[in-house]
Amino acid sequence: MPTPTKGHRLGGSAAHERHILANLATALFEHGRITTTEAKAKRLRPVAERLITFAKRGDLHARRRVMTVVTDKGVVHQLFTEIAPEFSERDGGYTRITKIGPRKGDNAAMAVIELVRGEPAASRPRRRARRAEAPAATAPAATEAEAPEAEAPEAEAEETTQAEAPEAAATDDDVQDVDAEASDEAPADEAEAEKDA
Repeated sequence: MPTPTKGHRLGGSAAHERHILANLATALFEHGRITTTEAKAKRLRPVAERLITFAKRGDLHARRRVMTVVTDKGVVHQLFTEIAPEFSERDGGYTRITKIGPRKGDNAAMAVIELVRGEPAASRPRRRARRAEAPAATAPAATEAEAPEAEAPEAEAEETTQAEAPEAAATDDDVQDVDAEASDEAPADEAEAEKDA
C-alpha cells in the first residue's frame, strides 16, 4: 500500500480522498475552473498536472492511465484532444490557484483552481545563459558607478597641482637663481684664472 500523504486527509479514508480528487479533476477538465476549498485545491493541483502530462504523451498507455482516475470517457477525450495540445509548449504549471476569501457558512478558506489557457509560457533563459548575462549587465552599472569616482581623483589632482604650482614655481626660481650665481661665478673664476696665467 502506498504511503499516505502527511497531514489531514480529505474525507475519511485514503479511498475516499482518491474519489474526491478524481471527481475534482473531472470537474476541472470539464469546466476549466472550479471553486473549492484551499486544501482541496492544493491537493488537486499535482493530480491534475500529472494527468495533463499523461495526456500530452497522447499514446494508448497514457490514455489508460488517465482512465484509472477520470472515468468519464467524454472528459478524457476532451483532455487528450483539446486541453493537452494547448499545453504542448509548456513544461508544467498548467493550473493556477487564486484565493478568494472565506466561505459564508463555515468560514472555510476558498480558492479557485483553473487551467492556465491561452497564456504564453514564460520561458526563463537557461542557467548558464543567465550567468553569462549577469556580468555583462553589471559591467555598465560598474562603469557608471566608477565614472564619478574617476572624475574625483582628476579634480583632486588638479587641486594638488594648483597647490603645488607656487612651490614648483619657487623651486624653479631657486634653480634659476642658483644657475645665475653659478654662471656669475664661472666668468669670475675664468677671469681670475686668466689673470694668474
